[in-house]
Amino acid sequence: MVAVRVADLASPARVGLGKDGRTALVAAGAGKIRTGDLVVFCKPVAVAAAVVRRDGRVQAAGHPADHVRLGIAEQRLDALCGEPGVIDKVAAGLTLDGRVKGTARRAMTAAMVIRLVLLMTLMPGSCYAEAIAVLLGDLPLVPWHRRYRVPTDAVACTWRDAAGPAPLQELRDRALAGIDAEHRDHDWRAILAGALEVCSIDGSLTRVPDTPQNRSAFGSAGTADGSAPYPQLRELRCSVASTRATVGVVTGPSGPGGGRDKGEAEQKLLDGALARYPHIFTPDRIWVMDRNYPGVPRIKAMLATGTHVLIRVKDGITLTRTGDFLPDGSYPALICGGGHKLDIRVIEYQVSVAGRDAPELFCLITDLDDWQAYPAGMLAEVYHWRWIGSETALKEAKSAIRESGPSAGPMLRSASPALIAQEHAAWIISAELARAAARDAAAIAAPARKGRRAGLPVHPREISFAAARRAIIASTWSGAATASLPPGLITANRARILDRLGRCRIIVDRNRHRDRKTKARLAFPHGGPVIPTLTAPAQISVCGATPA
Repeated sequence: MVAVRVADLASPARVGLGKDGRTALVAAGAGKIRTGDLVVFCKPVAVAAAVVRRDGRVQAAGHPADHVRLGIAEQRLDALCGEPGVIDKVAAGLTLDGRVKGTARRAMTAAMVIRLVLLMTLMPGSCYAEAIAVLLGDLPLVPWHRRYRVPTDAVACTWRDAAGPAPLQELRDRALAGIDAEHRDHDWRAILAGALEVCSIDGSLTRVPDTPQNRSAFGSAGTADGSAPYPQLRELRCSVASTRATVGVVTGPSGPGGGRDKGEAEQKLLDGALARYPHIFTPDRIWVMDRNYPGVPRIKAMLATGTHVLIRVKDGITLTRTGDFLPDGSYPALICGGGHKLDIRVIEYQVSVAGRDAPELFCLITDLDDWQAYPAGMLAEVYHWRWIGSETALKEAKSAIRESGPSAGPMLRSASPALIAQEHAAWIISAELARAAARDAAAIAAPARKGRRAGLPVHPREISFAAARRAIIASTWSGAATASLPPGLITANRARILDRLGRCRIIVDRNRHRDRKTKARLAFPHGGPVIPTLTAPAQISVCGATPA
């Protein structure tokens, strides 16, 4: 805040406010503020060079689009990419296409449209006008030396077409690489799998608008003839289970081009993940996967990178036991498929909650053959983190896009495959920036003084994702001014935002269990059958284990 006495404010124009009133008031003096004086408390909007007109009016040089920033999100993106002003540098190398040439000064710039697409993926249900209003903040109120008109929806669409998906995809890959490096420098594990970091892989479908271009490019799943109400984009996301942070993501069609069924489609995407992100499959990580069985050749391809796997196999997969039961209840076996054979270790167990057994047997396979370092009971507990690392992570991320509930409309808003790729990359970036802000807030948050977590360090997953998303939107309003402030003031402003965010915590580890996991909030919670929820610790019973 800037405090100026009302008596010191004056119009610099010779007559009134000038012919069009486009001038800023100035401080005519530097009188000392005393108790009882009327004072104007002003919020900085922009820091720009002054342009003084002949009639005395004071205006701002430059262009509003050059001042927009994303607040703490952009600061975090620069840190992840290891380069200040990374959005501006990516935009500077962009070749615009279509009706926008970028040679003349317009209402938008390439950097502004990148920021706009990132912001709108954090504002579910908002239109272009609302996202532009948040991005610009109070900048249109500044008396610029050239008149500025706020971009319309048509202008935003034209610039999105001209920018294409390439700049957002470049930012996405650089941000994910930074997240991966950050997790190697910090140990945020909430559960230990020996010395291994628990990661998870899972697929998801995202509905897109029903246009001929989208239906032709993506198809639809769930119907034999591809006649589902909306086309769907299929993705495979690689996440760090403890913090739910994404370190790799690949996309593809959901229809016949992507595979005959969900399992086959996700197997193809797993091939793409191994090719695009080989650096994330390291010997210090274990990847937990569900029953969409990847197949023996793909498992061998993953293990060839040096990483480790823990995979749940579905009914019908033949496992040939090759040895006796080990003291922890697991046993060695051989699995065959695709002309390949693989020696594995099998863990079979059952789960009971409040004295009621789950109606299924859990069967896991792993390459970790040291039963003493990685006992069956520990790996069974590790598998639970697949839900936390993938299902909950997807549910959080989809809360940032519109129509994420079941039987709803399209989640993304773009009408062409190129803009879907652009919007999806922006969604990945913005959701991960919200999680990065939550990690920063957890690092400086004070431990709880009472309750189950009293005195314990605050973990990133305790920080509300929704609160982190709202903090980014709120800080965008002041992003233009804070970007030009001295480093000390920028740090202090960021610390205040993170301090407030660090107090927005959620309850974790409540031991709540349901027969079916939901990835989105039900649109009609009271309609249809009610899925019972149990609150009790889960008891794991490993089959074949020797009783203590």
